[in-house]
Amino acid sequence: MSGPSAEQRHPFVEQILEAVDPRLAPSLREELARPGLRPRPTPEQTVVIAGHRSAGKTRLLPMVSGLLGRSGMDLDHELERRHGRPLREWVTKEPESFRQAERALFLELPRGSLVAVGGGFIAYHAETLHPCYTLLVPISFETYRERLLADTTRPRLRPGMSLEEEISSIYEQRSLLHSRVHTVSLVEFLRAFASPEGAP
Repeated sequence: MSGPSAEQRHPFVEQILEAVDPRLAPSLREELARPGLRPRPTPEQTVVIAGHRSAGKTRLLPMVSGLLGRSGMDLDHELERRHGRPLREWVTKEPESFRQAERALFLELPRGSLVAVGGGFIAYHAETLHPCYTLLVPISFETYRERLLADTTRPRLRPGMSLEEEISSIYEQRSLLHSRVHTVSLVEFLRAFASPEGAP
């Protein structure tokens, strides 16, 4: 199945650049204009949109879907729908049960899927990503902190700490874990679709 044409892809590339962390968008645009790696997912490769909490993975999902010409799934939303449990309550009260369900659903996905995963997915299930094309959505610590302080709907992950301490420690820990997994940067991904020769 052929994907969207170069002309059809261009608006999605622009939408993605508009949707990412505004602190990073100018430097991402500059980097995109320079030559560099252009890795593309194969049709059989599952594309995983991953990254920190509040990075904007769910927001980017329909744009990446349009760019690739694939339907997409938000893993957290699908877990809530299938199990009938609010994510905030589930993660807070039974974190191990949630992680087991998260892993099981991910492994059920057919090859070639497009899925946005939760902020802790790489930390808990890194080995499941080896055959995948994992797109890492960037977010600065400043934007991460602001968004999590403003969003009271998200579950606390380390209630023994202050919220400020939790935010800082999880960002640092997960950034280290992200660096140990093979991922594709947002700029590398967009380069592959920003011009005719990058067509999948």
